[in-house]
Amino acid sequence: MTVSLKPVEEQVIIITGASSGIGLCTARMAARRGARLVLAARNAEALRRLASEINESGGGAAYVVADVGNEADIEKIAAEAIDKFGSFDTWVNNAAGSIYGKLEDVPIKDFHRLFETNFWGVVYGSLVASRHLKTSGGAIINVGSTLGDRAIPLQGMYSASKAAVKGFTDALRMELESDHAPISVTLIKPAAIDTPYIEHAPNYLDVEPLNPPPVYSPDTVAETILYCAENPVRDVFVGAAAKAHSMLGAYAPRVADAIMETTFLGQTRTGKPPQPKPLESLYEGRDSRLHERGTYGGHVAESSLYTRASLHPLLTGAALAIGAGITYSLLKKDRAG
Repeated sequence: MTVSLKPVEEQVIIITGASSGIGLCTARMAARRGARLVLAARNAEALRRLASEINESGGGAAYVVADVGNEADIEKIAAEAIDKFGSFDTWVNNAAGSIYGKLEDVPIKDFHRLFETNFWGVVYGSLVASRHLKTSGGAIINVGSTLGDRAIPLQGMYSASKAAVKGFTDALRMELESDHAPISVTLIKPAAIDTPYIEHAPNYLDVEPLNPPPVYSPDTVAETILYCAENPVRDVFVGAAAKAHSMLGAYAPRVADAIMETTFLGQTRTGKPPQPKPLESLYEGRDSRLHERGTYGGHVAESSLYTRASLHPLLTGAALAIGAGITYSLLKKDRAG
């Protein structure tokens, strides 16, 4: 069955993890484009402020205080969308967290909690969404990570959770396609993104952690999510670094191991003493600030030509052809002169 997706401005979009980072950036961007939104996160004050911001600007937003690791809360999100807007068109499973530390140093209960959010939250959201969308059609968009293709040290269980998200998403897509369901299932695989990710993550290192460069803005992911809400896309990397990371792991795994062990481990450690974590959010949502960006001090890439090219191959090819033609013409004139 052909999947037909509406323009964003005609959609009702559900976003989990909507109160900060990628989810917040996506919500604001979708609202500016005219989408109606159902916002889900654990911090009631942050959600109330975000919904008010969108509604007072002429948009339409409802919110649900929800822990995505709780299946009943996921059902509440769907019910709110149907109650307020009659249905929904796109479900974005974005809520996630991480933990910094060697695997042997992190309490097992923290690993369980991380999987409840990162993996089971995606499972619950995807299955509830698919049941509703089988009749009306729409999109399920799961925010994974390039670390789901290639794990890194010091965020081992985060990497494992994103690998599980990839496996689940691929299986769900095949099953829905075999049922001829009118649902697009997309996996987004970002590189490192400048969000409050580190501020929210428990830290079991003896120093403050850092995400190694290159780092991209949350806008690059939000733009990709909204593109996939309108266009059926199987999966997409956000940032050329994400693609390179995945390819290195796939085609030269021992080389990748060596790079991680000799370079990456050091780049993840700042050398500064670990800071207090008042906004740590593994067990509860403490951050009501509505911050899209984190505290990364280096260069942040505000766009990704690679991602745009991967999503618009014909336009990119045409632009390259035109550019080559202009270059040839200029060179020809220069030689003639």
